[in-house]
Amino acid sequence: MKNTVILLAGPTASGKTALAIRLARQLRTEIISADSRQCYRELSIGTAKPSPGELATVPHHFINSHSISEEVNAATYEQLALQYARDIFTRHPVAIVTGGTGLYIKAFLEGLDQIPPVPPDIRASVRSAYEANGLPWLQETLQHRDPAFYATAEIMNPQRLMRALEVLEATGRSIADFRTGTSQQRDFNIIRTAIQLPKELLHERIHQRVDMMMAAGLPDEVRSVAAFRHHNALQTVGYAEVFEHFDGKLSLPETVEAIKTHTRQYAKRQMTWFRRDKEIQWFDAREGDALLNWVERRIEY
Repeated sequence: MKNTVILLAGPTASGKTALAIRLARQLRTEIISADSRQCYRELSIGTAKPSPGELATVPHHFINSHSISEEVNAATYEQLALQYARDIFTRHPVAIVTGGTGLYIKAFLEGLDQIPPVPPDIRASVRSAYEANGLPWLQETLQHRDPAFYATAEIMNPQRLMRALEVLEATGRSIADFRTGTSQQRDFNIIRTAIQLPKELLHERIHQRVDMMMAAGLPDEVRSVAAFRHHNALQTVGYAEVFEHFDGKLSLPETVEAIKTHTRQYAKRQMTWFRRDKEIQWFDAREGDALLNWVERRIEY
């Protein structure tokens, strides 16, 4: 049979981890994570990383693979994920990729678009302005100047926002314009699935997860990596708000509410991103059997 990658995408807190493990066990294979933060060994609580028990059930790749002292980006991930897949295919004809970082998934399955280089002076100017004015300035600037990009952007991720602003300044065009839609051909079949939940239920799960993160000691985890505060992975939902609490800008209850609000917003942007992919077959997250049966019928034996 031809080697096959099964994608299981979806918004945060929808239940991807448990369903991916179930799918991997049924197909007797391994999982490649497509989460931009779970690769860092030092980040577990705020990233909702699979538990040690879950990790022991099925082999996982790109989880606990790097230190927070390292920088990982979509281009890095593309090469690593292709390498992981080749390795898995020496043992199994099927590999599963699951996660919610849309750009990483695109990089692995389709390759990355070629974006014109940004002159160093523009990059320095944008970064200097961000350091002086902060994330709200960056968000407001892009929301005003590049609303199409902003609608699906990770707006809590300053690195992505600065990159978009740099390209806009350098080319006069939205970074979204360079998403050509042309895919690199991979030498394996791809079956694309995603799960979703009714909005009210997803929000309830998000709130429960945030409460569990706080109870598990999220502030202590954030404090333990404070030396790396400016790392891309720590300028994201869950970590950015706790740093603001440490700075005295938010009370602890306000921090919890901010994390819940920003996580709901992030889930909405994830759904917008994945719904652009017309090849994805959607399932209700509560109907795992339907997804498993649909996938099994499409594997070319």
